[in-house]
Amino acid sequence: MALPQPAPREPEERAPDTRQRLQESPPAGPAEPPPSAAPVLQLRVLLTPLPPARLPSAPAAKRLRLEPAGPPAPPGSPPGSPPGSPPGPSPAARGHGGLWDADSDGSDGGDAAPDGHSHLSAYERKRLKNITENAKFFAALKLHESAARLNQIATKRQPHGTKRPKPKKVEDDTARRRSMRLLRVEPSAVPAAETPAQPGAEEYPQVPEGPVPMIPEDQAEDSKWTEALLNTWLRISELKAGDADRRTPDIERYQESLSSMVLSEENVRKVVKSRVCSMAIHPSESTILVAAGDKWGHLGLWNVSCGSEEGAHIFTPHNLQISCMHFSPCNPAHLLSLSTDSLRCGDVTRAVFDEICRSEEKFSSFDFLEDSASTAIVGHWDGAVAVVDRRTPGTSAELSADIGFKKTRTVHVHPVNKQYFLAAGLVDVCVFDVRYLKPRGNQPVSSLTGHTKSVASAYFSPLTGSRVVTVCADDKLRVYDTTSLSSTITALSSIRHNCNTGRWLTRFRAIWDPKQEHCFLVGTMAQPRRISVFQDTGKLLHSFCSAEWLTSVCSINVVHPSQNVLVGGNSSGRLHVFKE
Repeated sequence: MALPQPAPREPEERAPDTRQRLQESPPAGPAEPPPSAAPVLQLRVLLTPLPPARLPSAPAAKRLRLEPAGPPAPPGSPPGSPPGSPPGPSPAARGHGGLWDADSDGSDGGDAAPDGHSHLSAYERKRLKNITENAKFFAALKLHESAARLNQIATKRQPHGTKRPKPKKVEDDTARRRSMRLLRVEPSAVPAAETPAQPGAEEYPQVPEGPVPMIPEDQAEDSKWTEALLNTWLRISELKAGDADRRTPDIERYQESLSSMVLSEENVRKVVKSRVCSMAIHPSESTILVAAGDKWGHLGLWNVSCGSEEGAHIFTPHNLQISCMHFSPCNPAHLLSLSTDSLRCGDVTRAVFDEICRSEEKFSSFDFLEDSASTAIVGHWDGAVAVVDRRTPGTSAELSADIGFKKTRTVHVHPVNKQYFLAAGLVDVCVFDVRYLKPRGNQPVSSLTGHTKSVASAYFSPLTGSRVVTVCADDKLRVYDTTSLSSTITALSSIRHNCNTGRWLTRFRAIWDPKQEHCFLVGTMAQPRRISVFQDTGKLLHSFCSAEWLTSVCSINVVHPSQNVLVGGNSSGRLHVFKE
């Protein structure tokens, strides 16, 4: 059956070889051109079966091919073939213009599809053909292989496991500069700035080793008032205190004396710059002279009795926290102060702070081993203790002993038996004999048991040493009977007390009143702010408070040895003096 005349096809629908041949040769004429006409190209459709893997169910595609009209058909050609046509289907199977269907097998009925797609129309077969040739064209481009190669190249060039470095934070050039003294940085350890320092910038050098002159920081402004303060200290130190009544008053009289002590506006003063860590009071009975040490090594002296603004001055004998201070019991003209790195003696007669002992081990507290104050026991933050003799040249200790503590916060010498000293550590409170100290393997004479957390302080009672009061972080104040130093001593009484001062307040220290053997004082976190006085039985005797002038926590307190004077220091460097 002859195929109908095919409709004009779009150029993109033709096979690549067909388009090329059509461009090179003129279009074919009728099926039987006149003899005088030029040779005419004939279009034939060749069967190109699809690969089974690509389109298994698609019909066989058609491929159009132009065949030139040649001489008469050779023998063996099908009957009715035009002259010069190659062997192939009969004229009936050829279409108009020499086209023949590739689906035809050379017999009549060229529309039949021997591969099982005879049910498809001519349009559907043409569509399948276009799909097949497009697939071949894209397969020839090998796009998948090129994409795989590019992906492999990009993967090789991209580093694995690397992160983009974060840009450094640009510091603001206009930021406020902080002094090296406040940062506690050695001047030599600070790199030189690229730009010159701004004029007027404050720089505080470190306190050098050796003697330091007793010159206050405000010497240039009011030197005459500083000289007056030092002269007062010297004058009251030369006067010998009278024989005070060392007998312990009864509790009723003692409570009456406590009630007579009040706080007024003129007796509140900021004496040091930072948090108060230690205090000492001069034993003079005529003048109240108080010394306070703060967190950054400042030592403040305040003549409370003068009643003027010029009565307080600040000195800088240390670099770091002054954790312990005592006036010498035999010569009150000497004020000994202990910082983290050194033990110094402020001698007002020579207006100098002498250096007694210096060590790389951090100091925590000290106490005199005898009334002459020539020797002292010094505690270290790492748990060891050292014996220091002021008469020995140099600044090294006579003996360093490991007492088995992880940390030693306070040391205190027995008031009667000077060979015994009390050491308070983390959960350990023990009594040692200084005569048997050795570098290693020291055993305590007595152990005060019952503490479950860190102990802040432990002190003997002032007259006989028959009591010990401790402050523990488990929110308890404990009193021990140390009349006889047995190997293990349990608590005589326990007082519930809030000791959670936190990191911004100095830890509480319970101190004995030098005038009363069985009563001690301690700061409190309770509101309104107060300083509590307890009896060794646990009874609360009195609370020092002032709704108008005492509005902060007084962690450190000191009591005059013979007068009714109490001084409390807070975390801002302010002192509060209760007196009659």
